[in-house]
Amino acid sequence: PVEVARFHLPEGSPDLARLGHGSIAVAAGTGMNPANTDLQSFEIAVEQQLARLGYTPASPDTADQIAQVRILRSAVDSASQTSFGFSAAGSSHASAVGVGVAIPIGTTQRIATDLIVAIRDRASGKVLWEGRAALTLPATSPLAKTALAAPKLAGALFDGFPGKSGETVVVP
Repeated sequence: PVEVARFHLPEGSPDLARLGHGSIAVAAGTGMNPANTDLQSFEIAVEQQLARLGYTPASPDTADQIAQVRILRSAVDSASQTSFGFSAAGSSHASAVGVGVAIPIGTTQRIATDLIVAIRDRASGKVLWEGRAALTLPATSPLAKTALAAPKLAGALFDGFPGKSGETVVVP
């Protein structure tokens, strides 16, 4: 599952009503290298979701709004936890008792990926909407690869757009 948090202008704001309408350009966010191929995969996935919502793609010079995309990817080592179990069973003929202990051996490497998108009004620079989608998976999972993670995270981020401001949801 993908954990998603979104923030936007207050309900009833005229600028909030502009979300999902007009033209939009997708661009690299602050601190991101536009030539990064991983970033480009996420930009394409975000652009596809925005088109699905009703936006018309445009160049950054002419778009009504700009969607700035940032990605954060990191390797996370997670050790398994030691577990202990006890069970007992009995009947009129026999009884049995069992004890089990699981001790972790080593760690499992996981990949954490965050997709962060801020939609700004091009003319004023005002942020109209911002969201973050986070996914952490074992490094061996096919979904940990950019080609599969990008559409999964972008789809979750824009599911139910614009969403309830300040609420964190889990999207399967």
